[in-house]
Amino acid sequence: MPRVLITTDYLRPGDEVDDYLRAAGLETRHVSMVGRRDPEDLVSALAGVDAALVANEPLTAGVLARAPRLRVVVRTGVGYDSIDIEAARRLGVGVSNLPGINANAVAEYTLGLLLAAARRLVHSATGVLAGGWPREDGHELRGATLGLVGFGAAARAVVPLARAFGMDVVCTTGVPEGARGDLGVRFVPFAELLAVSDYVSIHTALTDSTRGMFDASAFARMKTTAVLINTARGAVVDERALADAVRTGGIAGAALDVVTREPLPTDSPLRGVDGITVYSHLAGQTAQARRAAGLAGAAELVAALEGRARFTVN
Repeated sequence: MPRVLITTDYLRPGDEVDDYLRAAGLETRHVSMVGRRDPEDLVSALAGVDAALVANEPLTAGVLARAPRLRVVVRTGVGYDSIDIEAARRLGVGVSNLPGINANAVAEYTLGLLLAAARRLVHSATGVLAGGWPREDGHELRGATLGLVGFGAAARAVVPLARAFGMDVVCTTGVPEGARGDLGVRFVPFAELLAVSDYVSIHTALTDSTRGMFDASAFARMKTTAVLINTARGAVVDERALADAVRTGGIAGAALDVVTREPLPTDSPLRGVDGITVYSHLAGQTAQARRAAGLAGAAELVAALEGRARFTVN
């Protein structure tokens, strides 16, 4: 009986995903992993395992090499930068993700961050908690320009929500022109997007070309009143450069759902910077998105074990 490791923290023994996998003739092992994952813990968890349903566990070449039975890895999400794809290919391990599975959740959350930043909601609530009664002006989204960096499923889902608030939307993307559709978006070079946007929202995958793309030179091109939103991957942003830009007034602020190291380290340069708010990687974490991701991940895992993977990335 093939054995499946499940590390995604919201999946539990006896839930519908577990029932689905067991009904497919698989033995399940749950080792919930949150926070910083120790490679040795991963190696131990993968011992004797044929397939794995994972979140953001760092499946490095070293870890994968010590899991000789492993044949299939399925991410219960979209990004797969925590997995060494090339090493998995060399070792004969198929890797799948679930493209677009939480796009609506991420889009709604992005608008939530935009509203929170525009109306200074966190500042107001923390001020009241501290005994004050903050009354500074906020800003309306209507008439503002939103710049989207990347045009995958989540970014596309943001567009109608932003336009419903009366925002103009511009985008920088590598998606070919013929595949973009007609969503009322103006596509511009990255430098122009930085210059014209009141809010810049990151939706690109983490690759060698996007790692650190928001550096000091990028922030220098942005409006001093602009706000950065990141629901993609933390490493797309140079965090020290961001902290410096906000602290010195180069840009107005940032709302970050993702950071380079999660949970946020105590010595992070993002801590203690007025105008930067860090959230705990919640964009895709709705009850609906979690259920959909769990079931779709289980279905992809079963299909992959049978040689019918639909969303393989390697």
